[in-house]
Amino acid sequence: MRNSSIWRRLILLSMGSLLLIPAAGSTVWAEEADKPEKVVLRVCNWEEYIDLGDWDEEETIELPSADIIGENSLIEDFEEWYYDTYGIEVKVEYSTFGSNEDLYNTLTLGDVYDLICPSEYMIMKLMNEKQLMPLSDSFFDMEDENNYYIRGVSPFIKRIFDTKGIGGEMWNKYAAGYMWGVTGFVYNPEEVTEEQASSWKLLSDPAFKRRVTVKDSVRECYFAAVGALKSDLLTSEEFKGSPDYAQRLEEEMNDTSPEMIEQVQDYLKTVKDNVYSFESDAGKADMITGKVVANYQWSGDGVYTMDQADEDGLELAFTVPLESTDIYFDGWVLYKKGIEEDPAKQHAAEAFINFNSRPDNAIRNMYYIGYTSVLSGGDDPLIFEYADYNYGAEEDEEDTEEYDLSYFFAEDGEESDDYVIAAPADQVNRQLAAAYPPAEVIGRSCIMTHFDEQQTTRINQMWINVRCMSIDKVPFWGWILTALALAGMGYMVGKRLRMIRAVRRKH
Repeated sequence: MRNSSIWRRLILLSMGSLLLIPAAGSTVWAEEADKPEKVVLRVCNWEEYIDLGDWDEEETIELPSADIIGENSLIEDFEEWYYDTYGIEVKVEYSTFGSNEDLYNTLTLGDVYDLICPSEYMIMKLMNEKQLMPLSDSFFDMEDENNYYIRGVSPFIKRIFDTKGIGGEMWNKYAAGYMWGVTGFVYNPEEVTEEQASSWKLLSDPAFKRRVTVKDSVRECYFAAVGALKSDLLTSEEFKGSPDYAQRLEEEMNDTSPEMIEQVQDYLKTVKDNVYSFESDAGKADMITGKVVANYQWSGDGVYTMDQADEDGLELAFTVPLESTDIYFDGWVLYKKGIEEDPAKQHAAEAFINFNSRPDNAIRNMYYIGYTSVLSGGDDPLIFEYADYNYGAEEDEEDTEEYDLSYFFAEDGEESDDYVIAAPADQVNRQLAAAYPPAEVIGRSCIMTHFDEQQTTRINQMWINVRCMSIDKVPFWGWILTALALAGMGYMVGKRLRMIRAVRRKH
């Protein structure tokens, strides 16, 4: 899918019989008798979304500040680290899910976890339904050396979590980011120009009939359709130059009026007739094998696709439509029914977030997953070094460009020579641009917000209308085949009934 500094943590409970106090990097319990012997932590995460270890020695990532290698899974390493740090045994029961909807369905059916990792819109939905526990105050304690998340989260990401919310509560109260990215197109520059791939209208372009794939996801398709339908407005100089551009862009891209839903439905029916397929994961392979020339993709999967294509000698590129891009997040949240105000469970859950937010571990996850961590590392240089390690030019390369990542790594987001990568020129529209989009792309990004119940009902019905076959589009020969099939079934059923009657008459 679609790579850190990290978070640190500790819980202070002034109420109740349990009190955790930071002391020399460990936790001391108010009464030794109150200290739990073992905590069982139930974690549910995306499939293949955490480093499972077993790296070969040649996979060692050699950075100026440290060498990184994953020998064991991060789950095993966390269990050992937690015991060494806090003197408490923890057992992680680790489960996975394939989509936000799959996760939500398992929760609805009664499965209980302590820590889950949904995407931004599902986090908003769960917040709105009061299904989440707030993170503890001590999780945000900058003085705790084990709070890797709050000490290392990118200032850019932190500003989003501090200012976005639902129902009057901000994301930062309930969620800690994990991975992030944007949406755009992976494309074959031999077949598709950058200009053609720089608009959501590519999905309906008849010049690429049956040569483009689109996500089999109502949210991603809705966003792309709105971008295509409002292309003239969104790319106009007047609109882009408005003083409240960011707010207006988010409002336009989250237009769920009945009129817009109807227009989106009509547009997506056109897209359906034009694209090669609606896909969830096959688009990566279809790009590499040449079945299609462009693929609507999450940026993390875009990096993976381009990496695999490079191995086959095929050079692909990545670009983000000029209308807008959807900035997405996956983040850790505490599930209320699992935690149940158990301070030991909450402490272990927040420690799990922090351990995965330690810069070396964030790098391990980025290497394994292929997505970009929300962590910049704070005072720790490892994550920027890793970005330079992946995408920086060799010392003797001549065709290079300076690629400024200050917006992500610098504390104030202002340009700084400390966060400029001298990259090969072709990386400005390839893996580097997908892993860390340039500032001008971030400038036209927005969040796709939570749909309320009424909006969800209307949009889901729209999606059914798009994805299901329209009766008026069934050809004449299709009706003939259907009639023949029904007649054949009727004949077989009738024959079976006559045989049964004959047997009964004999007896």
